[in-house]
Amino acid sequence: MSPARRPAAELADATRQARELLARVRESRWPGFAAPAPQAPAPAKAAGRPAARAATPPGRPPRAAAPRPEPAAPAAAAASVPRPEAARPWESLDAIAAAAAACTRCPLHATRRRAVPGEGNARARLMFVGEAPGADEDAQGRPFVGAAGKLLDKMIAAMGLARGEVFIANVLKCRPPGNRDPQPPEVASCLPYLRAQIGLVRPEIICALGRHAAHALLGTQEALGRLRERFHDLGGTPLLVSYHPSYLLRTPGDKTKAWRDLQIVMKRLGLQAPVQNRDPDVWGPR
Repeated sequence: MSPARRPAAELADATRQARELLARVRESRWPGFAAPAPQAPAPAKAAGRPAARAATPPGRPPRAAAPRPEPAAPAAAAASVPRPEAARPWESLDAIAAAAAACTRCPLHATRRRAVPGEGNARARLMFVGEAPGADEDAQGRPFVGAAGKLLDKMIAAMGLARGEVFIANVLKCRPPGNRDPQPPEVASCLPYLRAQIGLVRPEIICALGRHAAHALLGTQEALGRLRERFHDLGGTPLLVSYHPSYLLRTPGDKTKAWRDLQIVMKRLGLQAPVQNRDPDVWGPR
């Protein structure tokens, strides 16, 4: 071999040896260049950042993607637990009263003596709705039986009706401690009972007594004075807002306004006021 050809031959020989060495190294690290057997996936961590995916070594075939599992169906147990009022439609006022008496949906059940679901004519043309029972109602389990109830009885009589001809209920079915104002969660817990009562009685007119009853039924925070002297639509039933009898006992000067409200109801129902001696408890001072 000539001296000029010797360096080229040596370079080619070194290149061939390097290739053979690289091939033996690869064969020793990845025999047959076969992909390793798939391993069982590691258990999923409860929390934290997902582990980074390992890079595929040069020359290794890409790993086939594992099939993605189908999302689990919702648990049947959770779907089969409806809200209490949706478990079975109430078919009677007695059923609603029994449900209210056994209700534990808000903390008021722990302090009540008796639940006060409501009472009256199941086919009443007129329904009165107050805000909540007081101490007398809590003791007897009947609505409007204290001093405010006596005034309401006189107001009903002034309209030419008897208490047994109307239906009387409250938004809350249990007395709030100390006769405090109803709280939003308590109203939300009790409203299904009242709505069911309205749906069964189907009165021609509802008279909301006081701002709490008006706000709960109409879903508004408008002042009572702005809600009075006109009918509001409650799911197709006319609703008129007036003063609560307890307020009228404290503010007798507004009894005349309350009587005007009742006269609006009487006109809609086609009632004529009986001849009377202008009872100041109902009509207010002259």
